Formats: sequence, structure tokens, C-alpha cells
Amino acid sequence: MPATKAKAAPTPAAKNIEAKLAKLGLRTDMDLVLHLPMRYEDETEIVPIREACLRGGHVSQVEGVVIKNEISYKPRKQLLVSIADETSDIQLRFMNFYGSQVKQLAEGTRVRARAEVRHGFFGAEMVHPVYKIVNEGAPLPTSLTPVYPAGEGLSQTILRRAINDAMKRVEWQDTVPPSVRTRLNLAEFQPAVRLLHYPPADVDTHALIERSHPAWTRVKFDELLAQQLSLKRAQQARREKGAPHLRTVGALSKAFLETLPFKLTNAQARVVKEISADLREGYPMQRLLQGDVGSGKTVVAALAAAQAIDSGYQAALMAPTEILAEQHFRKIAAWMEPLGVKVAWLTGSLKKKEKQAASEMAETGAANLVIGTHALIQDSVQFAKLGLVLVDEQHRFGVGQRLTLRNKGSDGLVPHQLMMSATPIPRTLAMTYYADLEVSVIDELPPGRTPIVTRAIDQNRRDEVIERVHAAALEGRQVYWVCPLIEESEALQLQTATDTFETLAASLPDLVVGLVHGRMKPAEKQVIMDAFSAGHVHVLVATTVIEVGVDVPNASLMVIEHAERFGLSQLHQLRGRVGRGSAASVCLLLYQSPLGHVAKQRLMTMRETTDGFEIARRDLEIRGPGEFLGARQSGEAMLRFANLETDQWIVEQARDVAQWLLDAGTPEAEAIVDAHLQRWLGGREEFLKV
Repeated sequence: MPATKAKAAPTPAAKNIEAKLAKLGLRTDMDLVLHLPMRYEDETEIVPIREACLRGGHVSQVEGVVIKNEISYKPRKQLLVSIADETSDIQLRFMNFYGSQVKQLAEGTRVRARAEVRHGFFGAEMVHPVYKIVNEGAPLPTSLTPVYPAGEGLSQTILRRAINDAMKRVEWQDTVPPSVRTRLNLAEFQPAVRLLHYPPADVDTHALIERSHPAWTRVKFDELLAQQLSLKRAQQARREKGAPHLRTVGALSKAFLETLPFKLTNAQARVVKEISADLREGYPMQRLLQGDVGSGKTVVAALAAAQAIDSGYQAALMAPTEILAEQHFRKIAAWMEPLGVKVAWLTGSLKKKEKQAASEMAETGAANLVIGTHALIQDSVQFAKLGLVLVDEQHRFGVGQRLTLRNKGSDGLVPHQLMMSATPIPRTLAMTYYADLEVSVIDELPPGRTPIVTRAIDQNRRDEVIERVHAAALEGRQVYWVCPLIEESEALQLQTATDTFETLAASLPDLVVGLVHGRMKPAEKQVIMDAFSAGHVHVLVATTVIEVGVDVPNASLMVIEHAERFGLSQLHQLRGRVGRGSAASVCLLLYQSPLGHVAKQRLMTMRETTDGFEIARRDLEIRGPGEFLGARQSGEAMLRFANLETDQWIVEQARDVAQWLLDAGTPEAEAIVDAHLQRWLGGREEFLKV
């Protein structure tokens, strides 16, 4: 249904408004009805001007007759209008104004104005008040006035009118069955939405603003129910697709386990079992493997690949950066090639000939396992018989990129998919945004890992830190020194990696200092990383290219420069590069004071805990869900009304009702699901299918 239903052809002005509404995502009547106020203004009472002047610093609505109207040029051009009632007078000041306003606010005109009352040099005044011209005795609104999220060129008046018109035309059926409403004590849909658009004057204002009012609860429930239904339906649809049966845990898997120089932890063994069971099914696995930094996800991924190879299929592992992809390649090839597995390596920086050779190995089936970066998803790369797709640091890839790799299956079968993440996803997020995925968690670290001590140190004590680096290196330890930016930026006067490298090289002449950053060619980076791994470089100055997957057990001291500029999960990822050997490890967070509130919270969390799940939970509190999700959502599925922190109980109710409706399998239940999804998602479900 179009947002504006004109009888005749729409006028250019109406078309213009329609285009602006569409920019806000408001294309149908129901879109407009669900465009709910972000706050409210109380225009239900008029305060005498004298009383308003005594309430300085508060927003008041006054009414009076214009007694003076003049344009002043000191200190700048402005329109000054004085209005008076029987109690007193007040000045309205407009810094930006039109000629028409000067005429409109002529002496003798009755004006109703609303703004914060300030006390300036010339007495009480309102600066740029919201005002309207009224007749004496004009009625006041009986409900609070909604203020809507608006876009460029859309006034509140236009939005209110469009929403009001849509509410007259829309189909109001309640998509939540009466039995569910009664059981969960939910308000009916139409009265709840109407109340949020036009709250009566006696409404509980606090509950309305805090979004805890029963009307808000109903809207949040419906939003969460739509999300749960959509994700669970995507999961069902996936289960109807065919996938290769990878039933064989055979000679390769057995030999691989026997040759490992360590025993799997209980958590790893449990997760391997969960994945192995999924791979045997005839529908595509869609599993998220979560494990804290250093918990041993690579070996679990390698075992899944071994099962695919044992069953006569290929596996592909895609990582977001060349450094990380190469780490996987070196580690997995060292484990598997002695067992007769052919591992191919494919990245963007390979020479044309090498790329062609690797692509051919994938296409002919000569390679059992292909490891690489985004290069794997190019059209020119085809697989003979792809059975399993492994995606590391999945939140760094877009939906489209993961989908492309999944579409490279053969014989109409969809490969199984295992996504790995070292950014643990808090339970609330897993239940909402990841409701369509199975989740496996490696919740213990391998034995022999030492706890990392974390300290926050003011930038002014930099010399002491350099001294500490020197002492650690003399004891045979290696050090990471991480910087946030590569080049000088005037806006952010940060110590860049190149500057730091030069300073440290000059301050520590008896040590070898190396430098890696994002602008270097992969081959140059690899030379330095190899020298660091081999122990030839004592101090490695790096930008965040070392964030994920670098494994040097002898590195036991990390300095993070301008730690206040990094996000919590990034700090945690970086810190995970130390503490991989038996030596006591330390992470020093250098910060520039004074610290803002959020930065203080982050550094405090880092000092207090090394548990990735606790850090993720606090990060969610500080930042909200957006950054956890990576490109999964592309903006569309972000929750507009529900708050994962405060509305967990509603998430659980919505999840249970969604499951109940989908399990019912009756035509009535299906009709309810369709109507509810149409109302809330309007066909925008595709992005949830990955």
C-alpha cells in the first residue's frame, strides 16, 4: 500500500514528500504507523508568563499578544519579539528568520510559544521557540505531542499528518492470538500503537519515556516476535535444502588426532562431537563456533575439514586477512600434509600463475583443502566437490561474501558452514540476532596458558615503560608494541607506528626492533613476522594487523598505545597475542588523560577480567549490538524498539511464542506468521538467510 493514496495523480509536492518519507524507510501505511515517537512534548497546558519566568531553565508554553517587534543588528542581525499576558512579558529571540516571520509576528498578534526560558542581559527570553499564531481561547491539545525521528526537509507537521492519515487507512488486525495476549498479559495492538502516537494527558509519563509502559511492551514483543519468526523460518528453510552427507570419520581423522602434539581439552572434544553430528545430516550445517582468544578453534576446524575429506569432499577455509590466512595455512598444512592431504593456498597477492595453479587444484579436486582470503569467492574459483566451508572471524565478512562461498557447492547441494569467532557473542545477542544458528562454545583454555596481568598506565610514564621493555628483552622475552594509526592525522594527534618504531629503535640500540603495518606488502610483512616468530626480532611495533591469530609463545609483554581509542573486543583480541607460553605475561595499556567515561569503563573492564564472555557482555552494555554483528544485518534487522539489556524477558517470551507458532503447523498458525512478518519486515527477510 503506498504511503500516500491520492485520488488524482499525486502532485509534485506530494511526490516530493513521498520520496523524503521513502528515504526514512517509510513506504507503506504500516511503515508510517510503526514510525513511533522518540519523545513527547507537553503542549496541554499554558503557563502564565510571570510563572514561566520564575521557572528559568525549564521548558514552558506561554501565550500572549505581541507588544513589540524589531530587527536588531547588535551583536548580529536578529529578530526580537516581545509578547505579554496579564501577568508579565517575555522576549522571543530569532537568530535565523525569514521576512515572512517578521510580518507574521506583527504587533497585536496572539502567539503561543514553547521553549526553555533563559535569563539574559535584557531579562527573561526564549531563543528560537516553537510557536504558532492562535485566536484567543483556541483549544489546547488533550494529549502529549509526539516528536518523531525525521529526515532532511521533513517537518514534524508533515510527519504527523502522514502518520495520522496512514492510521485511518491501515488494516489493524491483531497478529498475536488472544490466548497468547492473555497468557503474557499483553495489550491489544491497535490501542497500544494509538496510545504511543497520542498519549492522553494523564498517561504515566515516566513509563512512556523509559519505554516500560504496557503499550511499549506490546510493540517490543511484536518486533522481537517478528525477528524470531524470521530467523527460525530461515533455519527451517535451510533444513529443507540438500547438503552432502559427510558421514565418515575415517583414517585421516584418526591419524590426525594421533599425530597432534597435545590432547584436546574437554570443551574441544565436546564441540568436535557437535560439529561431527551436524556434518552427517543431509541438510546444511550452519554453526557458529565461539571460543575465547587462544582456546584452540583452529584444531577443531581442521578436524571438521578432515571429516569432509574422509567423506570424499573438499573443504575451504576463508580468513579476513592474509596474515591470519597464512597462520592457518602454515599450522594446518604442517598437521595435514604429512598425512597425505593436499592443501592449496589462494590469496589476492599471489602472482597470476600461482593463482591459476591454486584455482586449478580446487577445480580439479587435486586440493582437498583450500585456504585463503576473499580471493576464494571470486567467480573464477570453482570447486570440484565442496562439502564444507569454514569462515574465520565471520563478523568481518559481509553477508554477500559468505553467501558466494556457500553457493560454490556442486550437484545442487549446499556445503555445510562453520563460522568461527573469537569475539564471544553474549547470550542475549545469540538468542536474538543468531536465533537461526546452532552455537558451539569452547569455554576452557588449553593447559599451560598463563594468566595475563593487565595494567593501565598514563602516557606521561612512557620512559618507564620503555625501560620495562628493555628489561623483558634482556631476559629473553619478546614484546609487542601496538599503535592505532599509520599516518599523522591532525584530528587525532596519535603516536604513529612509524614514529614509535624510530623512537624505540633509538632508545633501545642493543635490541632489534621490527615494524609491521597495513600499508606494507604481504611479503614484506611476512619477512618481519617470520623473524619475530624465530626470535630474531625483540620488539615488534605493529598496527592492529596482529589483532587475530598471530601465535608467538615467547612473546610475553604487550604495550598498547592510546588504548583509550580501541574498542573493548579489539583490546581483548590484542591482549590475547601474549600469554601463549609458560612465562608470566603482562599487558600495559598506555592512555592519554583525561579519559572520557566510556574509555574509563573499557580500561577498567580490561584490568578486571580476562574472560572474553564477560568482556563481550560489558561491551554490549557500553556499545549496543551494532558492532558485534558485523555486516550480518546491513542495518535492516537492527532492533528499533527493544533493548537487549533491559528487555531480555521479552526476548525469551517472543522466542517461545515463535517456536510454538512454527511447531503448530496449522493453516491458521501459518497465516498468523505470514501476517506478522509482512507487518514488521515487509519482505525484508532475505538478509537473514546467511
